[in-house]
Amino acid sequence: MSTDLTAWPEGVARHALARVDSTMAEAARLAPHLAGPAWIEAAEQTAARGRRGRAWRHPPGNLAATLVFRPATFHPGATPADLALYSFVAALALDEALARLLGPAGHLAIKWPNDVLLNGGKVAGILLESVGQGPEIASLAIGIGVNLIAAPPRAEVEEGAVPPVSVAGETGITLSPAEVLPPLAMAFDRYATQFRRYGFAPLREAWMTRAARLGERIVARIGTERHEGVLEGIDLTGAMLLRTAEGLRTIAAADVFF
Repeated sequence: MSTDLTAWPEGVARHALARVDSTMAEAARLAPHLAGPAWIEAAEQTAARGRRGRAWRHPPGNLAATLVFRPATFHPGATPADLALYSFVAALALDEALARLLGPAGHLAIKWPNDVLLNGGKVAGILLESVGQGPEIASLAIGIGVNLIAAPPRAEVEEGAVPPVSVAGETGITLSPAEVLPPLAMAFDRYATQFRRYGFAPLREAWMTRAARLGERIVARIGTERHEGVLEGIDLTGAMLLRTAEGLRTIAAADVFF
C-alpha cells in the first residue's frame, strides 16, 4: 500500500467537472467512449440521485464521484453476479481511504451491504448502475457520495434508519473531495485487482472485519416482511446470513435497521 495519499492508479482516467446533472448520468454518457476505467468527480450536481431514484443532497464541499468501466476489459469473464459484488469493493475502498485520512479520529464500520458508517452514523452512499442486460453488460458505474462537510437533516431519512453524519461534524476534520478521491481510487484499484485474481473470498473476509453489528441483533426488512435475528456475516455471493428464531436465513436484498 502506497503511503502517498496523492498517488493515482496507473491507467485510470480522472475527469473533474465544475457542474453536472449527476456524475452517474455523466458516466452513462462517457461509457461508450471509454478506453479504460475512469473516475468522474463534480463540485456541483444539479440532479444527483441515490438508491431507488431518491434525490441525493450534494452540498458544496461534499464528495460526489463515479467510477465507470467496461467489464469486458476491466474484469474479463465477470458475470452480472460478480459485478454486483463491486459494491463491496467500493465500500472496502472507501472505508480504507477514510481510515487513512482520519486516523484514530475515525471510528468506521460497514453496514450491509455497502453503507460506510462513521461513529455509527451513515457518512456515505454507494450506488451501482449497469448498461446492458444479462451477460452483455456493456458498462458498470459505481457512484459514491460522501458527507465531508454536511449531512442531510435527520428528519429527511426514513424512521429507524441510521442517521446521516458528516466527517467534519463527527471528527472536526475538514477534508476536501480532492484529498479523498486519490486514496479512494488507489484502494479501489487494489481491491478490484484482488477480486479479479482471487475471487470474492478474500474480500468477504476483509468485509467481515469491518462489518457493523456483526454478532448482534438487527432487523432486515424485505418489502412488508420483517425478520429479526443475529447478523452472522455474508456468504460468497454477498448475501446476508441472519440467524433467526426459525434458523439461518440467507438474504440477498433487504433494508437493514439496527
